[in-house]
Amino acid sequence: MKIALLGGSFNPLHIGHCMLAETVARELGYDRVLFVPVYNPPHKEMNNAVLPEERFEMVNRFCSSSCLDGKQVFFAEDCEIKRKGISYTFDTINYIIQKYSSEIEGKPAFILGQESAAQFYKWHRASEIAALADLVIARRHPDNNCVDVKAFENKPSGNYTIEFVGDDFEKDFNYPHIMLSNPVLPLSSTEIRSRIAGGKAFRYLVPEAVFHYIIEKGLYGYKK
Repeated sequence: MKIALLGGSFNPLHIGHCMLAETVARELGYDRVLFVPVYNPPHKEMNNAVLPEERFEMVNRFCSSSCLDGKQVFFAEDCEIKRKGISYTFDTINYIIQKYSSEIEGKPAFILGQESAAQFYKWHRASEIAALADLVIARRHPDNNCVDVKAFENKPSGNYTIEFVGDDFEKDFNYPHIMLSNPVLPLSSTEIRSRIAGGKAFRYLVPEAVFHYIIEKGLYGYKK
């Protein structure tokens, strides 16, 4: 079984995450894509975040209700939330390799956006991550669709910055990788949080299960 990991805050999970996971599964031939919600990211301070358990539940509800060609391919993995503390990718990949030791074929894939890849050299044990996993880099594009997101943006931690980068970042990326030809959806969790808090439309920017959970729990300042 070929396994890929897609980590993130998923605050909330949106259709861009889902499309990225499907692209990896269909076009790179992965049998299982694990969505791994972060507990405490080392590179940013999350703004307007809901409880880790609520972020996981949104992911879990989507994964449990989704299938590709009649099979469940997306699964929610709560190892970082259970581990608590700072969520290091190196620890998560080692955990997944051990957990699926009797089933996994080859190395797991680790999916990251190109803006994260541009700062990958700063990551905790970056070279070891690159040795343990096949790095799959997804194309990204900044666009807030005319919504003011300043009050909802995450803040970078330490020596990290939050910057989107162009495709020329690859010339400085010194790790083996696959550049994914994924569709670029101009969408972010930050924009969705801003839309919800401002009473703007967001219904079709998130999966069905996530939409209903946000309403059910009144997350991100949602008001009926």
